[in-house]
Amino acid sequence: MTFPTGYGRRVLPEVDSTNAEAARIAAELSGPEWICALRQTAGRGRRGRAWADQEGNLAATLVMRVEDAPEVTALRSFVAALALFDAFVTLTGRADAFALKWPNDVLLNGGKVAGILLESFQVGGVRHLTIGTGVNLRRAPDTAQVETQALRPVSLEGETGLDVTPEAFLDVLAGAYAKLEAQFVTHGFTPIRRAWLDRAARLGEVVTARTGTTQTTGTFDTVDEAGNLVLITSQGRVSIPAADVFFKES
Repeated sequence: MTFPTGYGRRVLPEVDSTNAEAARIAAELSGPEWICALRQTAGRGRRGRAWADQEGNLAATLVMRVEDAPEVTALRSFVAALALFDAFVTLTGRADAFALKWPNDVLLNGGKVAGILLESFQVGGVRHLTIGTGVNLRRAPDTAQVETQALRPVSLEGETGLDVTPEAFLDVLAGAYAKLEAQFVTHGFTPIRRAWLDRAARLGEVVTARTGTTQTTGTFDTVDEAGNLVLITSQGRVSIPAADVFFKES
């Protein structure tokens, strides 16, 4: 598969963190670049959590310069989630098996198969964005490694029998992302939001959103134009900009 025009590609045998490597090399890049590590020794997830890396899984980061406002830049988490969804469907042909969980996870048969981490930083006064992506291609972390009440981790191979190398998955993902990034830049968040909602897990169902200090339970109504989770609660509509979402047991 041809890598998208204008995007760099580097595959490293080992690195501490692809997001950290992206920050180190950002100043020397002439355009967006994908960095993939076959082994990652200090991967990170959301809120500073460790990301359990397993051999044969994807650890990759896209680093790019950004000029839009920070709140617009942050919406690329939805672009990245859609790109992951499209890559999975391209490889498996099974759109019905996958769903997107707010704010930035991809589900396969109800379990977590992939996660996304966005970070912003400046180099020489130029703002950059890193989109870190972890995909359980061959192995899923042990359930003891995930937070209590979190969704069970699953792997692509374990659920579908499909064996895909990190490099092969990266090529499909990069192509999917490039198309959606072009759409985002040209048409804004509205079509991305609509497509994301069409693939959303538990839309219309009761979910719980937790931050470090608060917990809100309500019906998952939508994601608004700012990317906030909107819940219908006994106190009315509540917009939540950031949280961990937990599903009610079926």
